[in-house]
Parts: sequence; structure tokens; C-alpha cells
Amino acid sequence: MPPRSIFALFILVNSLVTTSFASYVFNKPQIQITTTFSNFQLRIMDHWGAGGGKFATIPNDTQHPFEGRTFGAAKRREIRGTAAFGSGYPYGVTNQTTLSGRPFPFGVWPLYWGHNHMGADEYGPQLDSVRPGGLVVQVSLRTTTEHFNVTDDEVYYAVGDRESLLLLMISYVTWCHVTPAWPSRFVPASENSTVKLENVIQYFRASSFALATPAYNNALARSSISNSMDSSPLPQYIQYSPFRQCIENVTADALAIANDPNKLGPLQMFTVVMSIGGFWICSIILFILIPFIQIIMPVRAQIQKKIWGDPRIIAQTRQNTHQNREIEMRYQRYP
Repeated sequence: MPPRSIFALFILVNSLVTTSFASYVFNKPQIQITTTFSNFQLRIMDHWGAGGGKFATIPNDTQHPFEGRTFGAAKRREIRGTAAFGSGYPYGVTNQTTLSGRPFPFGVWPLYWGHNHMGADEYGPQLDSVRPGGLVVQVSLRTTTEHFNVTDDEVYYAVGDRESLLLLMISYVTWCHVTPAWPSRFVPASENSTVKLENVIQYFRASSFALATPAYNNALARSSISNSMDSSPLPQYIQYSPFRQCIENVTADALAIANDPNKLGPLQMFTVVMSIGGFWICSIILFILIPFIQIIMPVRAQIQKKIWGDPRIIAQTRQNTHQNREIEMRYQRYP
């Protein structure tokens, strides 16, 4: 094989191995958690991430509204709460009747419902400008009878930070055939609000995200305490709805949560290994491949020669045939 061809093959294999996986891994949807302006040591909320790791503390060097609070370390399997506001905290709950002063296990603080319900006004819209993922929004989740056996009034709403919802909508559309929709501002204190506290059927991520439906009215919503299992029963068509189960499961699996900054996933680990050792791996591949090519090519030529004959004789025969044909056709050109 010519040296230039060997070099080109080496470059091709090396770039495929070391960059293709990297572009896939590092294009993963993420949300930044900024808690200080003193350095660039950000924590990241990963869409479909596993969470975990050690919790961090918001420093007191930049007058963050929640300085001194801990955040992070919660795992994906701890993301589900109940229908009670304040549920879904894997740690940091010292008072079941209020959310005031609590940590942020998944990286983002809880929702708010106005009128200082359970002390949540400290997380109100005045802080949406610094909330990880942006301001709180809501979006409708509908599907068609083509994919699920649903009625016209079976509609759900997702409530949470803007970036988490936009990322989740892609997963909802992909896995649950949700009709695409864009979010709108969440205004819970408004009398015309589409989603009310009593409509929530499931909280996630330490009550920072919720699924609701106007078809459900939880009479115990304003009297229940954190992590309470007390709630009004769901209508049967909602309780056993495959569509509801699909969006709940996708939310639990895909909702962005704070990651472990010291842990690499399998694909990230593979990318790092291939980036470091890609040169040597490609060298080994080529070391094995080039001798094989050098052996197989002469054998292939001999087999073709036996089957089709000597290529030089065949080429000469074709040339003579072409010349004879040209002579035979001249009478047609000059009648």
C-alpha cells in the first residue's frame, strides 16, 4: 500500500475514534447552576443525568439570595415526590409544615403558589431571574387517539423552570407522542390561572417541578404536609391512563438534575480514554491491517487471473476489438 494511502487511512480511523464519540457525549443537554462570580466552578444540571455526588454550599461572597444553603447530591431514583407540596426531599427537611430555609438537593429551589403557602414566597417570581433554568413556566401536554386511548378532556400541564421544560418537551414528543407546544408564564396567584395547587397530581425534584391536570381537584392540597401521602383519589381514567404514566415516567427519567462533578459516565469515560489513547489504538489497528492487506491483495490478483485470465491480455483484446469495430463502422459515417 502506498505511504500516502496508509497515512490517510491512519488519519481517518483516528479522527473517527477520537472525535465522533466526543461530539455525541458533549452535546448532552445541560443547565448551568451559577452560585458565585468569583470563579468558573459551575455545577451542571444534566438532562437524563444520574445525579449523586457530594453536596455543595452556596458561598457568601457575592450576596446570592440563598447564600449558605446546600445543594446537589440527590440521585435520580429519589426524584419522585407525591401530590403534596414540599414532597420529594431526600434530605434537609426539619419542619414538615414549611419549605422556608430548605436546601436544594437537585440544584434548583421549589415552586411557589402565592399567598406564602408553606413559606414558599421566598422562592417567588422576584427570584426567577437567578433561578437555575430560568423563570417558571407551564406547558400543556396533549396527545391524539392515534397513539393513546384518550378523551378530549385528558390534558396535563407541566410546571417548572423554562430550560428544563424545553428540554423535556423534546423527550415528551419523542417518547409519549405529545403534541408540540410552547410554554407560557406561570402565574399561580391569578384567578384565571390554568394550573392551581389543587390540580397537581405529582411533584418531582424536591417540589421544583409538577405535573397537573384541571380534571383533578385535590381537596387536601392546602392542608397536607410535606411528603404526605394524603390526597384525594385520582379519577380512574387518569389513574390508569397509559398517557399519564408515560409522561410521568419520562419526567422521572429525563428531568434535569444536578450532576456529580467528579464522576464520568460510561460514554464520557470512553471518550477520554479514546482521546488519550486513540493514537496508539489506531497505530495497533494499522499495524495489523496493513500486513493483512499486503498479503491479501496478491492472492486476490492471482484468483482473478485464474478466473478471468491475464488482465494485460484482456486489456489488449478489448483495445483490438474496439479498433476493429471502429474500422467496421466507417462505412456508416461516410456512405
